[in-house]
Amino acid sequence: MAKTYPPSSLQRIRYKGKDVAFKTDADGNPILLFIGKENEEGNVKGERYARTLKYDREGKRIKDHWELKGKAT
Repeated sequence: MAKTYPPSSLQRIRYKGKDVAFKTDADGNPILLFIGKENEEGNVKGERYARTLKYDREGKRIKDHWELKGKAT
């Protein structure tokens, strides 16, 4: 998830047999991730992760951390 994507969007991919959906921030960095099985409404049921990105005053990334937030329904 080091790649950048279109800003403020929802992206959907398949990875190793699982459905993956993620939301991006205004800079195109994935910040919210859903991994599991997509249902007929297009929602991914499984696990939800949130990303913490911290930058220093010069704009250099100093922290990049994914945290499991629980079940995605």
